Amino acid sequence: MIAWWKDPYVEHDPDDPNPWHAVLVDHSIPIPPAVKTAWLKDTSSGSRQFFLPLLRPFARILIVIIQALKIFTPKRWQAPMLLHRFLVFGLQRFVSPEANWLILRHFHIGSEIQQFIVKNLPGIEIPELHFMRFQNIDALRDNAFVKHDLNLFNFVIWLNQALNTKGQAIEPPDKLDFSMITDGELPIDEMPRGRLNKIDLLTAIEAYTPVYQLLLTDSDFWRATHSLQLDETIAIYASKILEDPLPLLLVNNKHPMVALSTLKAGFRLVLHGLASEMLHAYLVLKKREQSQTG
Repeated sequence: MIAWWKDPYVEHDPDDPNPWHAVLVDHSIPIPPAVKTAWLKDTSSGSRQFFLPLLRPFARILIVIIQALKIFTPKRWQAPMLLHRFLVFGLQRFVSPEANWLILRHFHIGSEIQQFIVKNLPGIEIPELHFMRFQNIDALRDNAFVKHDLNLFNFVIWLNQALNTKGQAIEPPDKLDFSMITDGELPIDEMPRGRLNKIDLLTAIEAYTPVYQLLLTDSDFWRATHSLQLDETIAIYASKILEDPLPLLLVNNKHPMVALSTLKAGFRLVLHGLASEMLHAYLVLKKREQSQTG
């Protein structure tokens, strides 16, 4: 029998419908079919169902313990290069191909969303950011995750400084520029498919979060977790430019003025990835509409 994630139109048992199959065939949210399939296949994996419930309590206890230990360590103690070597090692050998592919996609689409916002604010220029378009996992060694967080905060600060200097508000341009938005496959290599590449995205993130906290400064870790709530901020920018509330309605990480606990950072990070995918997919749809109307 063909698996539901290989063929969304495969027959199902009305008396025992697969919940992931139902989400797969639903088209209420904007997301590319290949991304949705990879996401749901990863979400419905055995590691997510059986390993995650066992791992999560220990990971969150470690976060509390490490937070306490940070009181006695130098504030600037950190080992970001060691962190990224450890992350790359784990991703290459233990994380599922679908999860790794989604991680690399996130860097590409995040860069394109930021470029979309800046390019559609005429007269606004900001310093150059680390727009990261990694082709393979090994490229993440260069402090990719830390730079990603720095990018987001620098983007928000520099953008608003430029807007305030010019006395300008975020408004839709005369014509939207979608030139930076990729409609199609991104340049990403084939992901590792070894016998041990079975760990799903959320389980991997929950496992890596305490390591992230241990090997970065307390400030870096708090900044990384708080960055997730900027999903709302970015969605507001996009909604104003598009004159469309949908990007904001799709966001679950909200209220950046009210900092949330770091204990649920793993789950919120997955929501962050999904929000980025949906916003990018919606920009692709708008790009197609513009090309059709001329």
